[in-house]
Amino acid sequence: MHHFARQLGSPFPLLAAVGARTKKIEIGTAVIDMRYENPLYMAEDAGAADLIAGGRLQLGISRGSPEQVIDGWRYFGYAPQEGQTDADMARRHAEVFLQVIKGEGFAQPNPRPMFPNPPGLLRVEPHSEGLRERIWWGSSSNATSEWAAQLGLNLQSSTLKTDETGEPLHVQQRKQIEAYREAWKKAGHKREPRVSVSRSIFALVDDRDRAYFGGRGGDEQDQIGYIDANTRAIFGRSYAAEPDALVKQLAADEAIAAADTLLLTVPNQLGVEYNAHALESILKYVAPELGWR
Repeated sequence: MHHFARQLGSPFPLLAAVGARTKKIEIGTAVIDMRYENPLYMAEDAGAADLIAGGRLQLGISRGSPEQVIDGWRYFGYAPQEGQTDADMARRHAEVFLQVIKGEGFAQPNPRPMFPNPPGLLRVEPHSEGLRERIWWGSSSNATSEWAAQLGLNLQSSTLKTDETGEPLHVQQRKQIEAYREAWKKAGHKREPRVSVSRSIFALVDDRDRAYFGGRGGDEQDQIGYIDANTRAIFGRSYAAEPDALVKQLAADEAIAAADTLLLTVPNQLGVEYNAHALESILKYVAPELGWR
């Protein structure tokens, strides 16, 4: 999610609406910028959206990406503690949010409340059982993926990652996933984590596909850039080819093979009809050949 941009700033109204109109699909984000969030207020919104969706929310959170404005979180009333960075603040907000959605009481009840209280300390409501295990951390580095594993968060690794070794993105992501799973194992969590990677993938099966995505030679290689003054990043390539060639290219992607979930980025400016076609083409021509389900 992006603030100060001409788009939806909060995901929860849309998540709740989608949850109310659907029955089976998972519903999620990639990602909510925790620098801007009040963790308790967010816990209320997330709990409500998850209950409306019947426990199908897969909520991606993170430190966030480059912004529309300078230090936009300051306008929302937040600032890092002395000696800390905005990334530290995001992780602190995340830790509070994760603690709250566990559903344990922590607030002293008023002896003269407006409504009758249950016994004991009170928790943030509404509480949705199981949501804590469906929170994902969008990680751009090996270190933050290991931090996420220690906290019992699922892992999202997108098409943008800190360039830590100079290797292709898919290789760096595969190593990131390995480091995450090793940290998860050391932390002693009882469940198996989920791991996703994001890709832009287009099967060229008709003239529309070729007009939009054919001949994009510059997109067939990872790109290097800086997301701030000090952080060198690697931006993943797009995949756009005839189905047979696409299958071969994707089979060589080490991160896709290492992950258990693939998130597809879609060009929403091209509209619902075209994106439905693009997804259907992948399901029909690509997924069966690679054993995806």
